[in-house]
Amino acid sequence: MTVTTREATDVHSLLLRITGDEKHAPSAHSTLDVLWVLYDRILRIGPETVEAPDRDRFLLSKGHGPAAYYAVLAAKGFFPPSWLDDVGGPHSRLGHHPDRVLVPGVEIGTGSLGHGLGLAVGVALGLRAQGYSNTRTFVLLGDAELDEGSNHEAIAYAAAVGLPFTAIVIDNRSATHGWPGGIAARFIGWTASIVDGRDHDELAHALSRRDRERPHVVVAAVARKGD
Repeated sequence: MTVTTREATDVHSLLLRITGDEKHAPSAHSTLDVLWVLYDRILRIGPETVEAPDRDRFLLSKGHGPAAYYAVLAAKGFFPPSWLDDVGGPHSRLGHHPDRVLVPGVEIGTGSLGHGLGLAVGVALGLRAQGYSNTRTFVLLGDAELDEGSNHEAIAYAAAVGLPFTAIVIDNRSATHGWPGGIAARFIGWTASIVDGRDHDELAHALSRRDRERPHVVVAAVARKGD
C-alpha cells in the first residue's frame, strides 16, 4: 500500500497552489476526496513502483480538471510540490490535461471526455490476459461523460466478459440528460455502491469491494456549490 507523506488536510493547501485554471476548479474540488482515498488507502502504487508490471492502475477519464490529481500525486511524492506552482506554464510538465509521458504516475493522457472508460476496459483486459489476477484497475469519470455513447459500449462489454475492475463516477448532477433509476442503473450487469463522495470511510469501503467475475461501479455523490 502507499505510504502517507502528508495529512489529507494538507492536500487542500497543495491544491490551492495551482492557479490559472480556475474555470475547472469545481471539477477539481469534486474529485479531491475520492483521489485522496484511492492513493492513501486503496492503490498499490507509489513513486518507487510507477513502472512495476503488477502495480494497480488508475486512469483519470475526468481529464478537464486535473488539479486535484496533481495535488494528490505531489502529496504522495510522485513529483516535487514545487511543480504545482507552474501548472500550464511554458516549461511546466503539468499541463491543463495530464500527460503520461511527462508526469510520473499518470497512466494515460486525458482531456477528451468519454474515452477513459473504454481505455480502462482495455487495460483490465490486458492485465487479465497477462495473468495479473491481483492487479486492480480503477477509472474516474464525471457524470456528464456518461452522455457519450462510447461509454455505453464499454459498460455493456465489461459486463458481458465479466471484467473485474472498478469505475468511479462523480455525481454532482452536471449531466445534460437524466437516467431513469439514477447513474447506477446505467451499469447493467455491474455491482454498484452509492456513497457520499466526501465521506472517506464510505469511499474506502466501496472502493475495497471486489468481485472477480463482474465489474463494479462506485457512484460518489458530491453536492455542487450552492446546493
